[in-house]
Amino acid sequence: MQIHDSAFPIGSYTHSFGMETYIQAGKVTDKQSLLHFCHTYLFTNLVYGDGLFVKVAYKLAQNENFDELIKLDQLCHAMKIAAESRQGSMKMGKQFIETTLPLIDSAMMTTWRQHIKSKNINGHYAVTYGMYAAQCEFELDDVLAAFLYSSTSSLIHNAVRAIPLGQSAGVQAIYSLLDPINEAVELLKNKTIDDLSNSSVGIELASMEHEHLHSRLFIS
Repeated sequence: MQIHDSAFPIGSYTHSFGMETYIQAGKVTDKQSLLHFCHTYLFTNLVYGDGLFVKVAYKLAQNENFDELIKLDQLCHAMKIAAESRQGSMKMGKQFIETTLPLIDSAMMTTWRQHIKSKNINGHYAVTYGMYAAQCEFELDDVLAAFLYSSTSSLIHNAVRAIPLGQSAGVQAIYSLLDPINEAVELLKNKTIDDLSNSSVGIELASMEHEHLHSRLFIS
């Protein structure tokens, strides 16, 4: 619960991962259009991307397969086509391990941090998160549900500020996503690394366009 608190300092409040482009283009303007964006992000970007990286990293960390974790981090880096989204994932991963490392006695996480600091690896958030969850011995189903929930709820919190949207509408939007998140978890449970794909073309393009917006509230 602590690592998914909106006040947990990993920088998620500074990233929209392309959503701000949609807001400025007048495509995300209310609760319904926001839910449509989040639904697409959940079932294309997360289920076939970062959610899958969390699952695979979790299992590799359980088996202490460090070499394969490094390869997975490289694959995660290559999957993120938009520069801002790629950098955002790395920044969140770095901040996550800096914040959580004092909370756990783990040689693997300590070594992972050293590799990040020496720039031998990129340290993407989804991979680092999956490793940490395995080291804490959290249940995988809970890990996937919590990751998907925090990823989508962060977008909604940011949309409340950026659209702007009322707090009540934001709460209702998060509640509306609870069942889809459970559906996404069930999908993820049957996915393997071979299912990895980048099918959220619109979101990728929006992420690329974001750095050229005239004014921005978010880094990505």
